[in-house]
Amino acid sequence: VHIAFESGARMITGGSIAVKYPQLFLAWLEKYGSDRIILGADIKNGCIAVQGWLESSEARWQTFMESYVARGITRVISTDISKDGMLSGPNVELYKDMMEEFPGLHVTASGGVSCMHDVIQLNEAGVPAVIMGKSIYEGRITLSELEKFQLNEISSL
Repeated sequence: VHIAFESGARMITGGSIAVKYPQLFLAWLEKYGSDRIILGADIKNGCIAVQGWLESSEARWQTFMESYVARGITRVISTDISKDGMLSGPNVELYKDMMEEFPGLHVTASGGVSCMHDVIQLNEAGVPAVIMGKSIYEGRITLSELEKFQLNEISSL
């Protein structure tokens, strides 16, 4: 983490480490602040997954996030593993539940985004950020579409 920040990174994400070594993750949070540390929460069947999704922990996502939000976490990147890379649509309900459970938590949704309709659904649900890697890579969402979407959002504010 020190090397990442010394090399110019503004933020880092910790996922598996927050499950397996919570004291170390909390030490980073205390040292660098919640504006620089993002909680990674990969979810499989309602539980937090670790080690590149090879293992599921016993921790329910709500309990896991609650403990870190109580300690100052303000941002989370959450991937619904069952959706990731599938281009089958995001789990909008999961992200709505997160935001309802933890008002003020900046949620970045990941997994399943296949087209602009999915981005619009997440936006309408109030999700502030979305990862859409495969959909862009495969040309299902174009940068032109994203630019138009952004301009429409800005002009409607």
